[in-house]
Parts: sequence; structure tokens; C-alpha cells
Amino acid sequence: MSYIRLSIFLSIYPYHLRMSTKLSFNILILGASYGSLFALKCLAAGHNVTMTCRTATANIINAEGIRVRLPIKGRRDVGVNGLLEVKSSALTGRLNACTPEQVSNLERFDLVVLAMQEPQYRQDGIRDLMQQIAAAKLPCMPIMNMPPLPYLARLLKQNSLSKIDIDLNNFRSAYVQADVWDAFAPACMTLSSPDPQAFRPVDEPVNVLQVALPTNFKVARFESEKHTQILQQLENDIEAVRYEHKGESLELPVKLKVFDSLFVPLAKWSMLLTGNYRCIQADGMRPIKEAVLGDLDQSKNVYEWVAELCVKMGASPEDLVPFDKYAAAADGLAKPSSAARALAAGATHIERVDMIVQTFAAQLGMQNVSVDQTVSVVNGWLAKNRAA
Repeated sequence: MSYIRLSIFLSIYPYHLRMSTKLSFNILILGASYGSLFALKCLAAGHNVTMTCRTATANIINAEGIRVRLPIKGRRDVGVNGLLEVKSSALTGRLNACTPEQVSNLERFDLVVLAMQEPQYRQDGIRDLMQQIAAAKLPCMPIMNMPPLPYLARLLKQNSLSKIDIDLNNFRSAYVQADVWDAFAPACMTLSSPDPQAFRPVDEPVNVLQVALPTNFKVARFESEKHTQILQQLENDIEAVRYEHKGESLELPVKLKVFDSLFVPLAKWSMLLTGNYRCIQADGMRPIKEAVLGDLDQSKNVYEWVAELCVKMGASPEDLVPFDKYAAAADGLAKPSSAARALAAGATHIERVDMIVQTFAAQLGMQNVSVDQTVSVVNGWLAKNRAA
């Protein structure tokens, strides 16, 4: 497209957005809850998104689109309660929602985003779709705390771990149904840390998502340069987005950041083991704030022990987040973690990053009493819930 034609195109374009004019990707996202946040970022950058969800949710999204409420740094005047509501209908990318069974022509997708928690991938319909995705060898970007087994296989090939005899089978018991991942090629699997915090507001439609902590998605590169270039273009396109609100051009928070290190997405492990899982007590649940700040010395011990484990695995200290920064953020986390709330509500399966960390530590000759206690407490809750 020539400069003159492009100028005319932009002058008459009906949407409230300016974005790069590079090739648009077709992106398949499994999960319409947390996945709505990444979907919005892609749509704003001009890419097309298909989301899988339940039939009722798909009907609402196809009729009304998705609405994501974002805090804008330094601005409390851009919307209700200081939150800017961005509607997918105002963006340049195309959005479609369907059930997993309705997904067809997988070859048309450039990237698959796995935006659900690990136990959900074993469910009927989703499991079948996962096997089709694996067979198609599509590049997959999980936005998960729990690294899929094919990603662990990539980690084990890193220099620090390749010299140690670590059996991938030792980790299978941490997964609800480990064979879901067996057909995936490690080369087609990366990992993104779900650092941004978002939730569906109570008494709101299922197509509404509210962002509480607008941090960035941190994703590791793929093995192939071709697949990595997809992530890098998404990173650049999302960075370039400016959203027009009442005549003002606003930069939207929550970006995608691509890293060469496979260990950057694991920076969340210290936070999870220090706060999220230590919310879970034998006799009940407590807020993350209390778990972290109630005994700061013990929290720092756990946090830095997990960080030491990551470094021993091959991470650079620059890949990780200092404890003081996490502790400051934890001061605002006044609710129990999602894992704690799920167990309290009777969940029979949750993500077991605590077991992944414990297993890696055992393979590398490390042990932490507090982490072992956390694993034992979580096991106890799951046993009780399953018995009930």
C-alpha cells in the first residue's frame, strides 16, 4: 500500500485506533475468561481472534463482543472508578467465539493461546481439540502458572540441566492428566507468565473482565525463529496501540514482552510459593497479604530459596523479581489466592506448581521445610475434597 493510499485509508477508517499495518494473524485462544484480556490486546493491535468457551458465553460474545476495564496510569478521569472500558466492537481485529467442538480448519491459525488453568485441559471437547492442535504442530503459548510438560522438556535441554540426569516422568504426578501433553512437540511450546491480574466482576455479564494489576505478559521465545517472529510482531503491534478516548490518544497498559531466556516466565514461582500457596492453611484460608507480610523473614526465606532454585536450573538473577518489589505489591493483595478460594469451595483439582518446584528441588539436591509443609497442606485439602 502506497503512502498516499495509506493516508486516505487512515483518514476514513471508522475505528478509534491507530496501529501498525503489518500482516494480521489469526489467533485461537482456549478460554474466554482470563483469555479475554490477551484477546483484547490482539484485537486492538489489528489481529483476529477466535475464542473457545461454553455455548452461552459464546452467544453473548458474538452478540455483544467483550468489554475489558483497564486502569490507566496516572488517570482517574477516564471512566467509572478510574477504569477505562474498552469494547472489542471498537477495535480493528475480528472476534469470534465458539465451543471447542466448533473449531475447524486449524491450519488457518498462526498461534494458539492456552489461557485456562491446567486441570481444565482434560475436559471433554477441550481435550479433543488439544490433540488436534498437537497433531497440527501449531505454535502454542500457554498463559499459565503451571508449565506444560513439553515446556519442561525444553528446560531440561538447557545447559545447567542437561548435565543432570533428570527424568521428566518424575513430574507427571503434578498434572491432573499428564497424557494431555504427550502429543505436543516441545519445539512448538513456549510459556507466558500470567502476571496481569484480572477477574470477572460480580453480577456482571460473562463478557466483562476487570484488570486489577496491569502488569505485562512475559513470554519466552520458541525454538524456531519463524514462530518467535510471530511473538515479536505481536509485541511490537501491541506496544504501538493508542486508543482514542474522547479525542485523546491513550496508551493502554498490559503489554507482551518477549524474552530469549526460558526462565523469565518462572519468575512467578517465588511469588506463588511465598504468597498464593501459603494462603492455604490446614484450618482455612488467609489473604495473600497476610501470608507474605505476617512473617516477613519466613516469606523472604521461601521467596529467595525458590529464586535460588531457578538460578541453579539456569536462570539469570536478571530474569527474576527482587523480594522487596514483590512484598510491596503483596501489601495490596487483600484476598486469598484463586487456588485457596478454589480449595475452600471444594475443588478436587488445582494447578500444582508447588509440586513442580518441590520435584525440581529434589532433583537438584535442595529442600525447604516450608515448601514441603505447603505441599502437604495442599495434598490434605485435595484429599478431603475428593473424599467429600
